Amino acid sequence: MTPEEILSHPAKVLTEEQRVSYFETGYLLVEKLISDTWIDALNRQTAELVEASKHSENEKGFYDFAPDHCPETPRIRRFSAPDTIDLYWRFANDVIADVSADLLGPNVTFHHSKLNFKWPTTKDSNAVGWHQDIPFYPHTNYNVLAIGTYLTDTTEAEGPLMVIPGSHEDRLYEQYDENDVWTGELKPQDKATLNTDSAVSLPGPKGSITVHHSRAVHASRPSSSQNVRPLLINAYASADAFPYTDGGAVERNYRKIVRGQPAKWAHHDPRPCPLPPDWSAGYTSIYAQQESLRDSDTADL
Repeated sequence: MTPEEILSHPAKVLTEEQRVSYFETGYLLVEKLISDTWIDALNRQTAELVEASKHSENEKGFYDFAPDHCPETPRIRRFSAPDTIDLYWRFANDVIADVSADLLGPNVTFHHSKLNFKWPTTKDSNAVGWHQDIPFYPHTNYNVLAIGTYLTDTTEAEGPLMVIPGSHEDRLYEQYDENDVWTGELKPQDKATLNTDSAVSLPGPKGSITVHHSRAVHASRPSSSQNVRPLLINAYASADAFPYTDGGAVERNYRKIVRGQPAKWAHHDPRPCPLPPDWSAGYTSIYAQQESLRDSDTADL
């Protein structure tokens, strides 16, 4: 669906101004949208996951650990597929699913979820370099987005999401290095063409959400805070956007309808999309993919 077609449907949560702004800029920040009841429940469940990680052998590959992780001081960079836990799945079907329908149209499928962390005094920088999401999981069209939920107050010190406004309408980039190895990050020569000074940082109090378009160029700086920053991310797609690849992260809720009805026809955007590598052997996280670049590249964020 086009933005005009999507806007012709009444909004469930967002204002008309917010919806129009998203289509123009490729991102959105909505402060304190999520109730304290939800945030408290999510934080309790997240604390249980962190506690369990102290003794986890990670046999199912749900945890991506930072280099200095140990039972005494757990350092999880990512917990993959939290939607496989009932509480997170119920949350993914709550108000943020309404937000996704306001921006994708009335028929919406769930794509994936992840729980990212930034820890104090960790050995890796926990920065995320400039990248686009859609090359990780190409679809037949670009009505795909990610919603981040701040489980704690997130200031500039915690390294919030940064987005380059309007970049979702610009070009797509191959996220491989000069040796054709996937990095999940733009090449230095491509970053040099971007006006990163125009990037908008999106801090917010707990219960706030960020939304970014799958084509939007985004990143986050390393945390300089002594606080832990958990970020719950849920990705959704218009029901008529069908994936070309599974993105290495197919779980039990992949492609489930969360709003509306399944699509009978696929919509194909004529703009081509680069493909990711073969992740059939598994995928950990963008932190792991970009880890080898961080020492030399953090200053570019």
